[in-house]
Amino acid sequence: MLSTSARLLRLASLLQSRRHWSGTALSDELGVDTRTIRRDVDRLRELGYPVDASSGVGGGYALGRGADLPPLVLDDDEAVALALALRAATAHVGGIEDTALRLLGKLDQLMPTRLRRRSTALHAVTLSLRTGPPLVAAELLQTLATACRDCRTLAFDYRKHDGTSGRREVQPLRLANFGRRWYLVAWDTGRDDWRSFRVDRIQGTPRTGAAFPARAVPPDVAQRLERGIAYAPFTCRATLRLAGSVSELEAVLPLWCGILEAETPTHSLLRIGAESLDTLVSQIQLVTLPATLVECTEPVPDIQRALTRTAALFQPTTASAGA
Repeated sequence: MLSTSARLLRLASLLQSRRHWSGTALSDELGVDTRTIRRDVDRLRELGYPVDASSGVGGGYALGRGADLPPLVLDDDEAVALALALRAATAHVGGIEDTALRLLGKLDQLMPTRLRRRSTALHAVTLSLRTGPPLVAAELLQTLATACRDCRTLAFDYRKHDGTSGRREVQPLRLANFGRRWYLVAWDTGRDDWRSFRVDRIQGTPRTGAAFPARAVPPDVAQRLERGIAYAPFTCRATLRLAGSVSELEAVLPLWCGILEAETPTHSLLRIGAESLDTLVSQIQLVTLPATLVECTEPVPDIQRALTRTAALFQPTTASAGA
């Protein structure tokens, strides 16, 4: 039989693990009668846990939301996952470093040795190399996430790919993370269509507006976002035709190489976008599979000259040729 304190911790953990528990199920889990369960629930309420109770058929207990955050009870895997997530988050989100370190300190102090070794192993053997693009502030991500959840309109100044800025009013849907960048998927009311916005290009603090009716998630939202990230913004673009289905080609082509789209049951289109002609040619050369050029924004003679420049780098010098 568990002591009262141990039983309360176990009860709190059970209530956190799923939305609803019947009194009988809790009794079976803890090995006590339902009267003891009722007393323990009252003790948890005194400790700040907002436990809702209902009677009758289908009645039971559920952990609700209160004014303050009560203590969380984590199992081994949850504690390790939280520690790893906190370390990873500081590389992708700005402004949370101090908070993350304080929380990691608390976890480290309470973790048994076996868990501490698991949670710190990755960090201990990882080298910190040069960072990529600027981190997005946690406060900005929180504002956008809250607007997505509550279906509230957003207005903000946005710097486009070409450097120009403008005011946008949107109905936010989802946040997406791609590498170190964050993107907001939203319905642009001014353009009457879905758009994706790089969060690091949002200028200032977005203004939250009125509520709007929830929109259904488009079935092709992921494809729209990938196309908006890797293809649509660029002036230099090319489309290649390759043999194979999208799933077959995804297994052999780098994720960042371009956007794959099904054309026929046996062939797919690879759409590639780049900042410049030389970069476009470099990305095309990374496609080591047989391909056919379907269309390209750049003149073919310019592409051929770029290839000639690259080939010239590997021409043998006079000295090496005679060696």
